[in-house]
Amino acid sequence: MSKLSEYLKSSYDELMNKVSWPSWEDLQESTIIVMIASLIIAFIIGIIDLASGSALGFFYQIFQNQ
Repeated sequence: MSKLSEYLKSSYDELMNKVSWPSWEDLQESTIIVMIASLIIAFIIGIIDLASGSALGFFYQIFQNQ
């Protein structure tokens, strides 16, 4: 049990004293960048989905009429 308590103490010490946490401004900036990138990627995937759905519908329609 001593090893576990020592591990927890050292983990807590590392998180509180040795890790460099970003400032609030850096965190907000990074969050905005991630949100914008996510929206752009979602938009691109939506366009690809619409294009492939239309293309497949066109090919299905060609082969259905034969």
